[in-house]
Amino acid sequence: MRRIFGALVVALLLVGCSPDGDTPPKASPQAATSAPAPGLAVDAIDHSDNIRVVANVPFEAPFDGDQDWGTDLAFQGDYAFVGNYAGFTIVDISDPEKPSVVSRTVCEGGQNDISVTGDLLFLSVDFPRDGESCAAGPGEEGTAQSWEGVRIFDVSDKARPKYVTSIRTECGSHTHAVLPGEKTVYVYVASSGPIPDSETCPPPHAAMDIIEVPVDAPEKARVAAMPPVFGQRPIEEGAKFIDPRGCHDVTVYPARKLAAGACFGDGVLMDISNPLVPRVVQVVQDPNFAVWHSATFNNDGTKLVFSDELGGGTSATCNRAAGKQKGANAIYDLTPENTLQRRGYFKISREQTSKENCVAHNGSLIPVKGKDIMVQAWYQGGVSVWDFTDSANAREIAYFERGPLRPGLDLGGSWSAYYYNGFIYSSDITKGLDILEINDPLTDPAKSVKMPELNVQSQRSY
Repeated sequence: MRRIFGALVVALLLVGCSPDGDTPPKASPQAATSAPAPGLAVDAIDHSDNIRVVANVPFEAPFDGDQDWGTDLAFQGDYAFVGNYAGFTIVDISDPEKPSVVSRTVCEGGQNDISVTGDLLFLSVDFPRDGESCAAGPGEEGTAQSWEGVRIFDVSDKARPKYVTSIRTECGSHTHAVLPGEKTVYVYVASSGPIPDSETCPPPHAAMDIIEVPVDAPEKARVAAMPPVFGQRPIEEGAKFIDPRGCHDVTVYPARKLAAGACFGDGVLMDISNPLVPRVVQVVQDPNFAVWHSATFNNDGTKLVFSDELGGGTSATCNRAAGKQKGANAIYDLTPENTLQRRGYFKISREQTSKENCVAHNGSLIPVKGKDIMVQAWYQGGVSVWDFTDSANAREIAYFERGPLRPGLDLGGSWSAYYYNGFIYSSDITKGLDILEINDPLTDPAKSVKMPELNVQSQRSY
């Protein structure tokens, strides 16, 4: 968080916003609008008529500290894997109406961005630690003695996850994307930097660490390549960043041999035909964007959505002052020649109070053939389901949100909201795991699509 915060300060000062830090068929008539819900009481729940609240899995010991915040999600079979600043939780969702906690693993290391494939689970660590294991305490920023990177666990026994090893990466790992394989798994690491006078994140930060993990011997995982992909970006006149600073998120779409990086200052489209040698195809910039946060391809690979985390996730940007094109999503059409052309924006129109942190955050596709529909987290703006089939005229079709936080809490709301095998799962920062169901003619076809696993930064074709 500290490293990302530093980069956000630069980005937000350049766009004149306060540097608050980083976390950091026919639709139903009543769902076609996203009217504000003024006067929601503290923690009160509001939702469109086509959303049903199914269940909630609250936090409990040992994840009951003031900053044991819920973060990202991954899925496999009948299980949801929930990241947390204190570690991760495995939840049995075989019956979404009655979810149950299988295990909670304490392993501090920042937001613990999480992925799972096969028997392996990966956690990103971007807080300096004084060692690589889960027993390590806080370390000193930028010193050779501190450790940051990716931790690997064996989760073949969901009730007893087993720590396997850790891999140090330059500038740590804020997020990552898994490129699965039968014999080898590649992990693309996203991190910000550089930090002047740092021994662990020196300038320039032009390379992306790619970890190679032998499936049968994960303890032998290593950084196999550091291609200078961020150094390939052209420097346009008036660019916000002159030197390469890495990416916040990288999303891979193996079926299309493409990857997209939401980087500090721009969006990057990459060819990953050779997994160890990504090649930059195009770089796009947007004067309305402050913090390029995440990227999502549509299923056909003909569109790409980038999100802007204006304010770093801690600011109230879902208001009239911020407008409709800042802290929003930008929708690009991707031509057969792999050229990106921006077509429109989407931002929730349900205004939030000046005390509610709200901005575009993590989301995923809802698998409806012939349609482009996403569910997305907006922190205290809640969960939004929106249709961008018409790239220039995206619209919200469903929502779920809570009222303001109780006094004493400053950060909350949905960190990640993903669709998995018929239900929406939302990782709420302070409330735990919410399970929702959308029932709408537009999205009902998705209920027949079953995925064996879901890592949103590693898109599967459905």
